[in-house]
Amino acid sequence: MTPLVLLIIIGAYLLGSVSSAVLISRLCRLPDPRESGSGNPGATNVLRLGGRGAAAAVLVCDILKGMIPVWISYFLGINPFLLGFIGIAACLGHIYPIFFHFRGGKGVATALGALAPIGWDLSGLLIGTWLLTVLVTGYSSLGSMVTALAAPLFTWWVKPEYTLPVAMLSCLIVFRHHDNLRRLLEGSESKIWTKFSRTKPSTSNESHKDPS
Repeated sequence: MTPLVLLIIIGAYLLGSVSSAVLISRLCRLPDPRESGSGNPGATNVLRLGGRGAAAAVLVCDILKGMIPVWISYFLGINPFLLGFIGIAACLGHIYPIFFHFRGGKGVATALGALAPIGWDLSGLLIGTWLLTVLVTGYSSLGSMVTALAAPLFTWWVKPEYTLPVAMLSCLIVFRHHDNLRRLLEGSESKIWTKFSRTKPSTSNESHKDPS
């Protein structure tokens, strides 16, 4: 591993540690997403607390946190295996942000951004898998886990040389959803329709965590 790669990995983690959900909530005078709603600092919880505009901004920023360092590294000619570590570093920053007391989100949007440089065809397959799973089951968290498990297979089909790093990233995302998996098995996980049926922002604590 060269000093340049190590520097990019550190930079990816630090960029991932910038919690867009917390910062945008502050700018929009919304409740702290770590303390309100589901307690998850992600786009889904911000949607519940502040509406579509703030949630869309969070989603875009979270995607860019994964996309920027991986895309730069891709064009610098860094090999696929090390690209995987760079993407994982960005997701670890999002999940365990050093600037926000290591209280982060689930890393789904950041992982999608990290995978985007592999190809838009792969991104389309991943988004389509998530949408189809959510439409069929109603569970956003299940959609995230199914998509994460399918990602290495899609990658092997599109660009086989990236299969191993994508598999590592997928393992991280599935691990981060272990609480959601437990609630799915218990039958207590909330469906996305229930989350989005509320038209007024909520600041009360809820027991179900978001997948983003």
